[in-house]
Amino acid sequence: MDVAITQWINSFAGQNPLFDPIMIAITKVGVPFIVLMVVLQWWSREDRQHVRHVAICAGLAFLLGLAINQGVLLFIHRVRPYDAGMSHLLIAKSADWSFPSDHATASMSVAMTFALQKLPRRTLAFFAMAILVCLSRVYVGTHYLSDVLGGAATGIVAAIAVRLLYREDSKLDRFATSIL
Repeated sequence: MDVAITQWINSFAGQNPLFDPIMIAITKVGVPFIVLMVVLQWWSREDRQHVRHVAICAGLAFLLGLAINQGVLLFIHRVRPYDAGMSHLLIAKSADWSFPSDHATASMSVAMTFALQKLPRRTLAFFAMAILVCLSRVYVGTHYLSDVLGGAATGIVAAIAVRLLYREDSKLDRFATSIL
C-alpha cells in the first residue's frame, strides 16, 4: 500500500508545467521558510515571552528530531524510491537513506511544538506548511509516503520531549527569552 500511494502521488510529477515548479520550490525552500517564520516569532507583539519560549522550543525540537533521525539512519537503510524504480525524480538525488524524511521531521517538529503550546493560529499555519513539505517530498519522488510519516512521527516525539524537558519560566528560559 505504501508503494501504491507513493506512486499515485508521484504519478502527477512531470505532468503539469505549473504545478511541478511549485512542488519543487516547496521541497527546496519549505524548511528554510519554516525556520524563518519561527525566527520572526521572536518579535511577536502579543504574549512576547510565551511566543519566544515557543520559538526556542521549536528550535530545540527541530534539532532533537534531526539528531534522532541520524540515529535511526544507523540501523535502517531504506533505498530511495527513485533508486528502486518506484518514482519519477524531479530534483537532484540525495546522498543518504530514505527513511525517515528529515524534511518531514523538521517541519512537523515545529508545527507540533506550536500545537503543544496552545497557539492555535500559528499552529494551523505551521501544520499547513509542514503538510505541504511532506507531500512535496513524495511528489518530487525522493521519499515513500512511509518515510514522511516516519519523519513526522520523529518530529512529534521530539516536540513532546522538549515540551516535557524544557520548562517555561525556568531560570534558563527567562535568560534566553530576554535576549534582544
